[in-house]
Amino acid sequence: MADKDTEDRLQPLRDRIADLDRQIIDLINARAKVVVEVGKIKARENAEVFHPRQEKEVYRRIEALNTGPLPSSVFRALYREIMSGCLALEKKLLIAYLGPAATFTHQAALSRFGVAVEYLPVHTIGDVFTEVETGHADYGVVPIENSTEGAVNSTLDMLSHSTLKICSEIRHEISHCLIANERTEAITKIYSKAEAIGQCNHWLRTTFPTAELIEVSSTAAAAERAAKEPAAAAVASELAAQMYNLAVVERNIEDIHHNETRFLVIGNQDSPPSGDDKTSLMFATKDRVGALHEVLGILRDCGINLSMIESRPSRKKAWEYYFFTDFDGHATDQKIEEAIKRLEGQCEFVKVLGSYPKSFEPPGK
Repeated sequence: MADKDTEDRLQPLRDRIADLDRQIIDLINARAKVVVEVGKIKARENAEVFHPRQEKEVYRRIEALNTGPLPSSVFRALYREIMSGCLALEKKLLIAYLGPAATFTHQAALSRFGVAVEYLPVHTIGDVFTEVETGHADYGVVPIENSTEGAVNSTLDMLSHSTLKICSEIRHEISHCLIANERTEAITKIYSKAEAIGQCNHWLRTTFPTAELIEVSSTAAAAERAAKEPAAAAVASELAAQMYNLAVVERNIEDIHHNETRFLVIGNQDSPPSGDDKTSLMFATKDRVGALHEVLGILRDCGINLSMIESRPSRKKAWEYYFFTDFDGHATDQKIEEAIKRLEGQCEFVKVLGSYPKSFEPPGK
C-alpha cells in the first residue's frame, strides 16, 4: 500500500488526468454534434451515411498527427469506435453478415463498423445479399478470398448477378485458438469448420493424435458445442471463447501463420475516388481462340495492374466462364475508363462490380 508521501505526489497527477478526461469527453461530444449536422445534410440530399473514403482519410490524419508515446494502433481502435458511435447518430445502421456471431466475418464487420451499429447474422452468403437488396439491411459483409485457400466461390457467384456494389474491403488476419473448458488430456473430440480444421490440421494431429475432428457449420457453432459437451474443444477465435465462456487452451495453432481473409462490404453506393483505390470487374469472353489473351492484352496496354483473376462457370452454357478481376485504380480514372470501353467491344459482357478504397491496416494491428 502506498504511503502518504507517495499518495500526496500522485494526487495532483490523478487530478490532472481527470481534468484531461473531461476535456477529451467534451471534445468527442463536440465532434459528434458536428457529425449530427453532417447527417442532416446527408439526409436532405439522400446521401449515403457510410463513407469509406472519408473513413480512410480520418485514419491517415490521426496517424500523421500522432507524435506518441501511444502507438497509432491505439488511436485507430479508439477512432473506430468514435466513428461507429457517430455513424449511429447519423442513422440507425443494420449490417448483415455471414453468421453466427463470433465468426471471422463478424469480427471483420466489427473492425469496419464498430460496436455502436446493429448487426444481423444470416445463414448463407446469398442471404447477406438478399438482406441488402431488399433494403432490410444497409450493408453486408461477406468473405471473398483467403490468402491460403483462394477465392470464395459463393461470393463470386452472387456478385455475378446482384445489382449491389462493392463499396469497401476489409483485410482480417485469421488466427485460430483451441478453446475448451477441459484439461488438455481430457479432450477427445474437437469441433470446427472444415476450413479451420484444414488450416490447423498438422498441429491438431500432432497435439491430439487420437482426438476425433468433427466438422460443423462455423467456428462459432464449434464453440457452442464445446461449451455444452464434456471432453470437447473447438478451433475458433478468442471472441468465440469470450462469448461462450470458454478458456483459451492454445493460441495461434494454424499451420501457416500470416493467414488472412479479405472481406467485402456490399451496398447500393458507388465509392468516390480516394486516390488509392481498387476496382473489381467481371467479364465473359467471346467463344474464340485467344479471346482471354486479347482481353489481358487490353489491360496491359492500358497500364492496368491486375491483383487477382478468377474464373467461374457461367451456369448458362457448358464450358462458358465468367472472369473476375481486381486491379489498381478507380473506374473513373482515364486509363480504366478507356480499358472498360475497349473491353466492352471485345467481350460478351462487362460488369464493374465496384471501385473502392484499398484496405488499410485494421484497428489493433
